[in-house]
Amino acid sequence: MAKAAFLGTGLLGSGMVEAMLARGDTVVVWNRSLEKLAPLVARGARPAESPAEAVEGVTRVHLCLSDDAAVDQVLAATGDRLVGIPVLDHTTVSPAGVVERAARLDAAGIPYQPAPVFMGPQNARENTGIMLASGPRSRFDSVQPYLAPMTGDLRWLGERIDLAAAYKLFGNAVFISMVGVLADIFQIARGAGLPETAPLEVIRMINPAAALGGRGARMARGEFSPATFEMAMARKDVRLMLETAADRPMQVLPGIAAAMDRLIASGEGHLDMGVLGRP
Repeated sequence: MAKAAFLGTGLLGSGMVEAMLARGDTVVVWNRSLEKLAPLVARGARPAESPAEAVEGVTRVHLCLSDDAAVDQVLAATGDRLVGIPVLDHTTVSPAGVVERAARLDAAGIPYQPAPVFMGPQNARENTGIMLASGPRSRFDSVQPYLAPMTGDLRWLGERIDLAAAYKLFGNAVFISMVGVLADIFQIARGAGLPETAPLEVIRMINPAAALGGRGARMARGEFSPATFEMAMARKDVRLMLETAADRPMQVLPGIAAAMDRLIASGEGHLDMGVLGRP
């Protein structure tokens, strides 16, 4: 029976631990707020009062913490107990932090595997969602049996150690930006005297994912001419959006308008609006 340590039992981490316990793993859990351990202990997890205690005698260590600083602090708190033990990090962290951490841990004989996820707590409980991994293929192959049962879609992205961290930020930027854009669209609907369900109907009509893929490919290639949607005309539409929302607070569109104004002032109003993404 596998024995794992799980450090960080917030919403996502708790879901992962519940699934591990359901699969028959022995799991030692630690969290800064010890009271969060109680529901997991009731399910069969073993509590630890410190990271050092949690990792004693385990075959692997999972991390699901808040950020780079928390990861480094918790790893430091384990002392020298991690030599030879795979560290599987599900935390959303910076690519630069992964590069530095992997080099430091490798030098200490600690195999470090970034494994961030696109999943919520329920996905974690159900072993669904997407898990990313990157770094040496031999290392990934050695820990793949631990990671695969946690997700319905495990993706190794390549040898570059920080790829998974970067891809996680790309995905979260999409999700977070969409929320901001939806907030603005709802304000436009309110300004027009329409319910929030009205823009949702339009979203279903236009399939924005397909449009983003096509325009994104042109932007990635730096193709801004000939324009399929001129910057000047797009800016006019943004003006209409802001006017319709009236004095309601907007989250994303004012910043886009300001960026468009700078490009138009520099003589680029005739280019495709995708020039917003130029380096």
